[in-house]
Amino acid sequence: MREQAWQRFRSSGRRQGGRPIAVPAAVAVAVGVMTMGALAPLPASAAAKPDTVQQGLDALVQSDGLPAALASVKDRDGHTRTYTAGVGDVATGSAVPRDGQVRIGSNTKTFTAVVVLQLVGEGKIRLDATVDKYLPGLVRGEGIDGRRITVRQILQQTSGLPDYLKHLDEDVRYYQPRELLDLALQDKAHFDPGKKWEYSNTNYVLAGLLVEKVTHRPLAEEVDRRVIQHLGLRHTYFPAPRDATIREPHPHGYYRDAADQPLTDVTEMDPSWAWAAGQIISTNSDLTRFFTAVLDGTLLRPAQLAQMRTTVPAGAPFADGARYGLGLVSTPLSCGGLYWGHGGSFPGYETRGGATDKGRAANVAVTVQQTDKTPMKHVESVVDTALCR
Repeated sequence: MREQAWQRFRSSGRRQGGRPIAVPAAVAVAVGVMTMGALAPLPASAAAKPDTVQQGLDALVQSDGLPAALASVKDRDGHTRTYTAGVGDVATGSAVPRDGQVRIGSNTKTFTAVVVLQLVGEGKIRLDATVDKYLPGLVRGEGIDGRRITVRQILQQTSGLPDYLKHLDEDVRYYQPRELLDLALQDKAHFDPGKKWEYSNTNYVLAGLLVEKVTHRPLAEEVDRRVIQHLGLRHTYFPAPRDATIREPHPHGYYRDAADQPLTDVTEMDPSWAWAAGQIISTNSDLTRFFTAVLDGTLLRPAQLAQMRTTVPAGAPFADGARYGLGLVSTPLSCGGLYWGHGGSFPGYETRGGATDKGRAANVAVTVQQTDKTPMKHVESVVDTALCR
């Protein structure tokens, strides 16, 4: 989930029998490998030029000390290139799987928002109706009243609802969605609905519960049917309850407190504590296809897409100049214009990227999460480079 410091999971999130693993010296000098998608032959003139995306990934490994970096870049014609750098497992030195699966964290929020907006287009939900209309009596607490919070406000992070994260147990375990909401309701409201913007994962747990109430189906099934299957995202899925594994080839994910600290393998973890806010597993290429489909109207009717792209200024954890729509974030590009995406943080993995209105898309994933967020600015710079070149 986006830009959260997951110190509480630094020991409990490790794999059974795992221990902190020092990075082999070979990782520090690992040479990045670029693999070309089948539909992306490069002209001879382009092939002779240094690839700035590959250079950026190499720097993430060599200079920032990240175990692995992966990227997928799609041009306006739909040609896709995939890239890797580093190693997929620091214990064995194995290669990074080409377009490997990663935990995408808060990019999940955009999937959840799309489903809610599809239901709006079908007349089953109204954006400016209160949460209480669909979930009567569920959202109550100190200064918190679902009769005063609208669906739009939970999607746009302007509800004032506190985040449940600080109440999670030290040991990673299975959580029911209602349990996550109840944890949040132990705290008082941070502000009156609509008065401010503040990032809270609770908003999207509530959005997921709203989907389930209106459709009478599990959120995972609705996301799969309405988005994943519809777009043919063959490497994207919503993990089943208590499934701590990653199905397909994937780089290992790590946590560390600081750049000079050892790595802890946190690849396998029950992700239920993230649910509608951050549980999905995907690949960079599937994410570029997803965000392209969000923008081109494949998933949403024009009226709902316009609402999704109606933004307010966003603060931390997003980049300067970012604005938050309904589960969709706009970020300025150094070459002018902006791109739309979200980004995600999950123990072991960080992902950044999105798509432009001109048809370009890029997504970058790295395989360590640490309290020092400086390397993530470099990841965001690689995304900017990929979209501006």
